[in-house]
Amino acid sequence: MKPGSTAARQPSIDVLRAVAIVLMVTVHFVENLSGAYGADGGPLLGAYRYWWLPTGFAAPLFTFLSGASYRFWVVGQERRGRDTDAISKATIRRGLFLILLGLVFNVAVWMPEDVFNWDILTFIGAALIVLDVVRRLPPAVPLVACGILVTLAPVLRLIAGYGDYWTAGYFDYDFTLGDVVLGFLVTGFFPIFPWLVFPIAGFLASVSIFSPPTVLQRLRPAMIGAALLLAALATVLVRPWLPASLVTTSSPWTMFPATTTYVLGTLGATILAATLLHRTVDLRTARSANGWQARILDWAAMISRHSLSLYLLHHVVHLWPLWLIGAATTEEPTSLWQIAMPPSMSLVLAFVFLAVASAVFAFIDRVRAPTVETLLRWLCD
Repeated sequence: MKPGSTAARQPSIDVLRAVAIVLMVTVHFVENLSGAYGADGGPLLGAYRYWWLPTGFAAPLFTFLSGASYRFWVVGQERRGRDTDAISKATIRRGLFLILLGLVFNVAVWMPEDVFNWDILTFIGAALIVLDVVRRLPPAVPLVACGILVTLAPVLRLIAGYGDYWTAGYFDYDFTLGDVVLGFLVTGFFPIFPWLVFPIAGFLASVSIFSPPTVLQRLRPAMIGAALLLAALATVLVRPWLPASLVTTSSPWTMFPATTTYVLGTLGATILAATLLHRTVDLRTARSANGWQARILDWAAMISRHSLSLYLLHHVVHLWPLWLIGAATTEEPTSLWQIAMPPSMSLVLAFVFLAVASAVFAFIDRVRAPTVETLLRWLCD
């Protein structure tokens, strides 16, 4: 790969995206099927997480990689001779496709009243449209924008009354224009403030991580990642001295809302992970991979290619039966949500799903059957 280029395929991207999918599937199965069980397996209403569950790491990885992958995609489009306007049109079509898919997904998999909960699909669709603007700007401008996003997020949450929109760990809004817009910007599951930091950072950092032409630039991503982790630690240390009005969570590390500590910590860890994997996988392992190493890389590439389909499918597989059984037994579809089974059983089901899905998508690749990713490319590129 030429210095300054990000067009060549990087196996580390596939590995990181596969890790994100595995984490996401595991967390969703356990939280949705067993989130209200205690550590001893008995009922513990109101407890939504377990100390051993890797909650909160998949989404930062996934959204950061969406920005890095967009950089790769743009470079590839330019090398094929597409002009800026054509790339913009394809980008906006992709973004709108994901937003529409996300809204349909919310209705079909969750409930019609959750159509505007602004989950990760609608967020990534909106982020793609923003990245089309970002790619035209000097890097300093989106970098400053990232600082503004992180700094203003807690202030905007305070002004909006973030806690009023959340009930039992779930985003609860009214069907009004004000609530819908506030959800998109500040109070939803993945609001622009501060989540837009991750795809923008992925877009900006991809050049330094994957194609550093000098020794100093090879060190820069690791230094930035370490600095962000230190900054996250600093926010914990200064927390006791902050105005009480700004300390709106009992813990400095929460995903909903995405606290400053959480954003800085996960972003730093993601940049460090991407840098380390690039140095060990892209520049070493991938060149001489054989046996089990090659099989792992092939599996990660397959999971990465079908990450959107897997995201949609794993919700259908574990939530639709939950709603149907709940409706059949109690006439309330959500009656079994988070109390269907002990966490050990839901964890086993998550890994069974991953194994079966891997076999299914391997077959799809062999027969070249269409997928959601195929539809996206056919409609948008």
